Amino acid sequence: MSVSIPVIDVSGLFSTDIKQRIIVSEKIKRACEDKGFFYIKNHGISKLLQQKVIDQSRQFFDLPLHEKQLVNKSNSVANRGYEPLKNQTLEEGAPADLKEGFYSGREFVEDSDEVRKNKFNHGANQWPTQLPEFRDAMLNYQSQLEVLAKCLMRSLALSLSLDENYFDNFCQDSLVTLRLLHYPPQPSNPKPNEKGCGAHTDFGALTLLLQDKQGGLQVWDKSTDGWIDALPIEDTYVINLGDLIARWTNNHYKSTLHRVINKSGKQRYSVPFFFGGNPDYKVECLPNCRLEKEKSLFEPTTVEKHHIEMYRRTYG
Repeated sequence: MSVSIPVIDVSGLFSTDIKQRIIVSEKIKRACEDKGFFYIKNHGISKLLQQKVIDQSRQFFDLPLHEKQLVNKSNSVANRGYEPLKNQTLEEGAPADLKEGFYSGREFVEDSDEVRKNKFNHGANQWPTQLPEFRDAMLNYQSQLEVLAKCLMRSLALSLSLDENYFDNFCQDSLVTLRLLHYPPQPSNPKPNEKGCGAHTDFGALTLLLQDKQGGLQVWDKSTDGWIDALPIEDTYVINLGDLIARWTNNHYKSTLHRVINKSGKQRYSVPFFFGGNPDYKVECLPNCRLEKEKSLFEPTTVEKHHIEMYRRTYG
């Protein structure tokens, strides 16, 4: 029997009829209890904007290395800018990931209150001056994805039999990261366990992934004890739950291992949008996600503390 990742039509989430929103949330609930991975369609993000982001991403990574290094992430106190090839190791014990990236987030000026408070991931973005359309495209896209992520968080609340606005405080002034990724083809003679992106779970609450046509994303399936492909499906996003959702739900909703192996023989581009939540928000097990005498699997933590620890582990 083949195992697949469900495709969920989320048009009902934008309906004024609560019954339509609940229908979608019930489908999302089943996906969250299974793998924590699902596709969404009819999400409201235009194909033109998606293609613009992919095109600008490709143009950036095509720049000479010395030009990309002008906006190297090491220049930033807020994890913004260019990340060179093999700079991150997501899978413990594996070689460094065969990918290069570019990070951006919410726009802050250096002398803003948020930056002066030294909050995690709060700082100015670095933008490549060689690409005049790059900044506006990324900020426009990021803004629209944040709206979509908040809509999905409301649906998650409904799926957990909570008030639809339960996560609103978590969503306010959320950590958001838009990450452009470029995966060269997998080498013909890779090192043992070498891959584009090592097996890992995501740190935050939700990831909304835009991928090109090359494929390579794989998701761990517990029922078959093996990897399944999350193949590109036109005009969809791959959605996966991060570790914060697992903490909230005592692992009833899954934050699942996934990895990337680019076997296409071509350059692969993907654009994950990470929705992390308000840095000061305290995440602890929801009362309705455990039995009366059941213990929480995770200690309470703040969003900021959790992200700092996860970054420490993957960047050492």
